[in-house]
Amino acid sequence: MAEIRPFRGVRYNQRLVNDLATVICPIYDVTTPEMQPELYHRSEYNFVRLEHGRELPQDTTVDNKYSRSAATLEQWLKQGVLKIDETPAIYLHDHYFTHQAKEYRRRGIVVGVRLEEWDKMVIRPHEGTLTEPKGDRLSLLWACQANTSPILALFEDQGQQIASVLALEERDEPIISFTSLSRERHKVWALTEPEAINQIGRSLAQQPLYIADGHHRYESALTYQRKRIAYSSSMSGDEAFNFVMMTLVEFSDPGLIILPPHRLVRGMSRSTLDELGAKLESFFEIERLSLNMPGVWQQVDDLLAEVKPGETNGVRLILFGLAAGHLLVLRLRDVAAASRMMPYFHSELYQSLDVSLVDHIILEKLLGLGSGREEARIAYSYDKQDAVSRVLDQEYQLAFLLSPTKPEVIKAIADAGDRMPRKSTYFYPKPPAGLVFRRLE
Repeated sequence: MAEIRPFRGVRYNQRLVNDLATVICPIYDVTTPEMQPELYHRSEYNFVRLEHGRELPQDTTVDNKYSRSAATLEQWLKQGVLKIDETPAIYLHDHYFTHQAKEYRRRGIVVGVRLEEWDKMVIRPHEGTLTEPKGDRLSLLWACQANTSPILALFEDQGQQIASVLALEERDEPIISFTSLSRERHKVWALTEPEAINQIGRSLAQQPLYIADGHHRYESALTYQRKRIAYSSSMSGDEAFNFVMMTLVEFSDPGLIILPPHRLVRGMSRSTLDELGAKLESFFEIERLSLNMPGVWQQVDDLLAEVKPGETNGVRLILFGLAAGHLLVLRLRDVAAASRMMPYFHSELYQSLDVSLVDHIILEKLLGLGSGREEARIAYSYDKQDAVSRVLDQEYQLAFLLSPTKPEVIKAIADAGDRMPRKSTYFYPKPPAGLVFRRLE
């Protein structure tokens, strides 16, 4: 099914750029306008100039952040700031990080993956996409002719065949090893031995890949491929535009941390909020938890951990903002009524997800926030205590606390050909941009 290829990676020349911590940057969708100036100031070679450059008031259709990224890329290559590896490789990336006072290692392999249309079910999505981010990534792709940051995808390592290959390769010295300014550690190896590459390729050829993060980049690469094919008089099928860069992580990797994007809501009228409680009672059993109760956050964790998608009992979500000083534990009572309010074309598993209940029933039906999601009124937090604090600070009116999505649920949704609501998962931490990237040579 999935076809992978090694590629000649582009990376910083560490003889000229010896502190990689100052030049890597977050990928585009977590780089806020407030972060950009600091990243620019951090180093004249910070990768944000390629991945997500600043927009300027005088930008035009021919002189803009995309054209500047392309010019910067060519300049850095000419100056030797960036270098292209001579031998095509698969890159092994070990990403060490801390979450809730515990250190994890997430192991990924960075490869070129043949682009496949969604209907072939070789590459399987689990979330929907938006038009604007796809347009942004497509414009950068046309300008730079490069995959600047990897898509994160998941695979199954049957019999630990790939793990055994990687265990042998990590005995060598890494080509990259440093600690970032956020105290995350990165080690990267270049795997160039044909037998190792072939063994990994054979293992992946028997299965599909599941996109975890990077749906917009994948769809942009598909659009780019279609246009290049349309403009080509002849094709071998091995052209670089037929592939896209991905970091592949095994489903059972201990470092695969998925955080729930808790929903925050504001801009609701007092009457709407007053009516919400009664409306919720028609669907949910409601229990109160005092926010000041000793051990309340551990109890919240335990309650949310009970959620089992596909089952109709158990905790579905926790709401804060309706009852002063109290968290409301909502358990779905009327399953049939809830199902009738869901889009009919979605699977039973989709309809049982707490994120689906919040988005379709509470946000859309009960609060009147349409399918456009009215983003000005809705925000997301990946920390439950932060979400509650933002309501206490009156920045938002309501916080809906969700359970984290398990990898097997993502796989089941994708296998069913379904997609979860947007912002259903947050893979933590996201791989940085600037370690190694791929040109469409």
